[in-house]
Amino acid sequence: MEVEEPGGATRGRRRGRTTLLIAAATVLGVVAGTCAGYLIQADRDPTPLPSLSQPTLAQATGPAPEPLSAAQDRRVKTDGDLRKLLLKKPAGAKGADWLGDDDRWLDLASYAELYEDPAGALSDQLGDDFRRAATTGWASGDKEVTIRLIQYRQEESLVAADEASDGQYWADKEASTRSWAIPGTGDGKAYVHDKPDTEFGYLPIYGAEAYAWRGDVVMEIRVWDTKPLTKKTIIDLAERQMERL
Repeated sequence: MEVEEPGGATRGRRRGRTTLLIAAATVLGVVAGTCAGYLIQADRDPTPLPSLSQPTLAQATGPAPEPLSAAQDRRVKTDGDLRKLLLKKPAGAKGADWLGDDDRWLDLASYAELYEDPAGALSDQLGDDFRRAATTGWASGDKEVTIRLIQYRQEESLVAADEASDGQYWADKEASTRSWAIPGTGDGKAYVHDKPDTEFGYLPIYGAEAYAWRGDVVMEIRVWDTKPLTKKTIIDLAERQMERL
């Protein structure tokens, strides 16, 4: 119940005298119990503490373990020549003219030029601690393939995973697109775009792409053809390339 004060203000109900007496008795009981506890403890013998010394552990004997081989330690491979991890050009295919010189290294500026906004891509890649990239490609009939491996320093975050996810995001946004998981990659994905790019005077161009990552390396694959591309084409390329990382 609340009492109306002059001027329209209200105030809460006051505590009664009985409540204050009970509170005072409770405080006195706590104080008395505490004092009694100290007196009982004072009459007891002190409890001995456990020894601070610990038993000496026996040193393992035998030869030191052998270092991991390149097949077991992937850093041995990815810290070496990144170009050696790229898929080899298939027999009968010709080298890609669009790759320019044959050293297959792709510097940061050249990689940024592959984006619709090169200046923005350059800034983003610098912020993501771009380390290096290697590329290869070939043409077989009307089909063209480009593969890129991009490596990051990853001193503060898993940039490679984010970069692969970003590629997947944009691939998913294209109309008439089918996608599949790349076996053995966890979250790698491959895409086939069933709607071709068309331009007057030219044959329609169909596309497929794949994105995955392992450790600090991102894999990007792009395929173009004048005929519709299949799931098998892009999945096979992606699986074989990821097996080399």
